[in-house]
Amino acid sequence: MPSWIKRLGHERLLILFALLAIVLAIVDPRPLTSYQRWLQLPTLAGLLGLMICIQGIRDSGLVQHAAAALIERVHSLRGLGVLLVSATALLSMVLTNDVSLFLLVPLTLAIGSISNLPVMRTVVLEALAVNAGSTLSPIGNPQNLLLWQYTHLPFLEFMRTMLPAFGVMFVLVLLLTLVWMPRGRVILHAEDIDGHPVSNSQAILSVLALVSMVVMMEHNHAVLGALLLLVPFALLESGTLRRIDWLLLATFAAIFLGLGHFAELGWVQRALASINLENPLTLYASGILASQVISNVPATVLLLRHAPDPMALAVAVNVGGFGVAIGSLANLIALRLAKQPKGARLLHLVSIPFLLVCAPLVYLVMRWLG
Repeated sequence: MPSWIKRLGHERLLILFALLAIVLAIVDPRPLTSYQRWLQLPTLAGLLGLMICIQGIRDSGLVQHAAAALIERVHSLRGLGVLLVSATALLSMVLTNDVSLFLLVPLTLAIGSISNLPVMRTVVLEALAVNAGSTLSPIGNPQNLLLWQYTHLPFLEFMRTMLPAFGVMFVLVLLLTLVWMPRGRVILHAEDIDGHPVSNSQAILSVLALVSMVVMMEHNHAVLGALLLLVPFALLESGTLRRIDWLLLATFAAIFLGLGHFAELGWVQRALASINLENPLTLYASGILASQVISNVPATVLLLRHAPDPMALAVAVNVGGFGVAIGSLANLIALRLAKQPKGARLLHLVSIPFLLVCAPLVYLVMRWLG
């Protein structure tokens, strides 16, 4: 059996959502334009561009070099955990949640390979941190960008509205980091340090490519940006393209098609119309629950036309990024980048209780300040 078929057999999410998309296409056929809209080609192109850049940075040896330099300066496991979690949250505000994870998770893996840092524990905290950090910024995640464009609020006004929710989330993530990370010192496994020199040409190409890709995404030219990246890497670093996780890209395409179609089924729309979203608690609970079922970006699209208060919806769907892995695509990216055994199990053991604590606290703080 070819190796790619064996790999495909382990892609449960890809198979599940591909089957959902196929079944819905058969029982509820739609025009081609609908499938093009659901596919979210700019989002997929942005992911592809980021995957190319980060794979190039990893291949250059730059990440491994940065990991060794970092742990030479931070000697406490808790201190290292707080630093990585804080950096992840901060980056997610300005570079979006997926870019933040594509940068920090490989660094975390590299640190874990040469030290006693608990890798999966740190990656779970980073997944929580990007959901918290990206909440504050209008450009931090796709749902915020959509709602910012819909409301036409000034940038700083959007941030002011989201600040209380972000504050609760980030404080909880920091407290969890301090409690959950081990107390001990960082132990460096010197024998595992990769002594190969950094490939300066590949590192420069990949870093410049990352900067250009982020700029293109910010200006809504993700498709063009990804196409422009494919040419130099195909000519100069073809091995990097072969090591791209193409099945991850296919998984997101299947999720977008399956969930996008599901959200627009007639009975789903009728059920939404019967819900009293004028009630703040109902809107809040609906945003969180919908995110747990169909992820927070499709949940935003689904509820936006029915929600009387778009910013209350913004708070709800950002909180809904915690909980089950499907709640936020950032969770799926973190798990896929980490590739750790039982990673999904550990994420759910932490993220679901985190949601149960975070959701009522955020609601009470928002109501108290509102």
